[in-house]
Amino acid sequence: MPRELESAWEHARAAAAAERWGAPRRLLFRRADGSAMEMLLADADAACWAEAVDAVHDLGTVAGLSVCLRLLALIELMTRAQWMRGLFTLGSEGAELHPALLRAAATLPLDAAARFDETGLRRLLSRPIPSGVSA
Repeated sequence: MPRELESAWEHARAAAAAERWGAPRRLLFRRADGSAMEMLLADADAACWAEAVDAVHDLGTVAGLSVCLRLLALIELMTRAQWMRGLFTLGSEGAELHPALLRAAATLPLDAAARFDETGLRRLLSRPIPSGVSA
């Protein structure tokens, strides 16, 4: 749900502002054939955000893990995709994310590397959003 993603964003931002850095996290995904994929959240910011999301959404659940990975994927894409600049604002008071961006990030599947398909996300958000629209 977009509301859960937005809530996770706010909790993670507060944790970072309070310098509540989390420990690195190792995520292990077992496949049906017995093989596994491992993901390490060793970056200090990612560990902090994962810790904050865990406190609210429990990373031990599929839903909590989904919120965390979607949040991290959204942040990663926001840092590099220039075309997204009109869909969010960042300031000292926090962030404002357009509702369409939150809806898309809450529903678009992640790839095997836990990232959003940028082309798919761009297609979902292809209509211009008038300035002054708030979340």
